[in-house]
Amino acid sequence: MSLALAVRKRGRLVGGGAVVGALATPLLVGGLVAGAGYVPLAAAELAFAFGGFWFGFALLGWAGSVASGEAIEAAQEHLDVGSGWTERRSRRAMARVGGFGAGMMVVAPVVGTVV
Repeated sequence: MSLALAVRKRGRLVGGGAVVGALATPLLVGGLVAGAGYVPLAAAELAFAFGGFWFGFALLGWAGSVASGEAIEAAQEHLDVGSGWTERRSRRAMARVGGFGAGMMVVAPVVGTVV
């Protein structure tokens, strides 16, 4: 696989998560303002923190997948456990979740200034 194709595929993976996070941010801020009675700026700050939580979770999960993925796969094979967990799929999931968090963190300050 060429480098350009690899970058495009991974960019699409992370970018898709970022788009979902960017679209979810105004909904979360609006829900916090309308449903929970938050001040708009406080709701945007909470949305930013929520995105940061998911970004950090994904970063930690991705690093854990890389660090111990082969050992987990070997243990599953040795124990004959058919969970279907693979290092590759775990890294892909964490990249998508990280993109979601990053998208929220990018859009939340914009929503906070607009609202």
